[in-house]
Amino acid sequence: MLEAVMLWNEPNNKSHWDPEIDPDWFLFGEMVKDASRAIRAEAPGLPQVLGGISPIDPHFMRRMQAQGVLDGLDAVAVHGFPLDWNLWQIHEWPQKIAEIRAVTHLPVWVSEVGVSSFGAEEVQAWGCRRSAELLTGQAPRIHWYSLYDLPLEWGATTRHKEAEGSSYYRHFHMGLLRQDGTPKLALEEFARCTPEFGLCQWFHYEDHRLDAAVAWMKSLGVTHLRTGLSWADSFRPNALDWFDRQMEALRDFQVTATFCFTPEHRGIAPHHTSAPLVREEFSEFCAAMVRRYAEPAQVGAGAVPVPEMPML
Repeated sequence: MLEAVMLWNEPNNKSHWDPEIDPDWFLFGEMVKDASRAIRAEAPGLPQVLGGISPIDPHFMRRMQAQGVLDGLDAVAVHGFPLDWNLWQIHEWPQKIAEIRAVTHLPVWVSEVGVSSFGAEEVQAWGCRRSAELLTGQAPRIHWYSLYDLPLEWGATTRHKEAEGSSYYRHFHMGLLRQDGTPKLALEEFARCTPEFGLCQWFHYEDHRLDAAVAWMKSLGVTHLRTGLSWADSFRPNALDWFDRQMEALRDFQVTATFCFTPEHRGIAPHHTSAPLVREEFSEFCAAMVRRYAEPAQVGAGAVPVPEMPML
């Protein structure tokens, strides 16, 4: 079930980590190092990946390297959305991966790549096809974001919400399926990319889409999935029941579980982007999730680095 764990999500994006609280990412780095050690103690054979960075920034990766954050990890990851949010063109994908390879010896995953249908479904379908042409063979794991459109009533996890203009509303059009579960044009293009392409699909607490998502992923030939187990959600009523249901439903996939989101009452500031008051509490959450969901073969084994794929 668990193929890997990912420590946080987009740490260099202020929608996911508050740079006013931690301007040099020192608190972030210490938190990740503590969590990595706690996970390694529980499951030495479980690969660990630094949360995918967005924007793709080699200077940030050098900072993580200098702070020793990467020393205990097995891979790093990047996120890219050049047709929606990034200030670079889609054909630059191989160059962007090479920029990160140049500053770390660790394998580089693409843990989120996607194109919205905000402007037109035809744009998304073309973007999926072109992304596959550019990325297949370039990374050990490639996760397309996402299977489902984000429901409008849920709101997107960004810092400035509607003040971002069209950038905010693109968040609700990233799926291969519409909110009601009907397919978009890009679904057929994506089906041609599996199993080389996996999916990134975040499931909200008690998400009603879970079982349908599993059925769709199996029909599409998806084998690798990235999702999240939220530290903040762990304080909700019956949180473990929901985590158990989610992970049981996903048992037939190779899952990368992303541990992130600070509970409001445990942050230096009352926000999911805040550095925690006590970083060991995040480590304890990560260790508990690994104890609960790691495969027996990963527990008590030697560390197994994630290999780099050969270039095509």
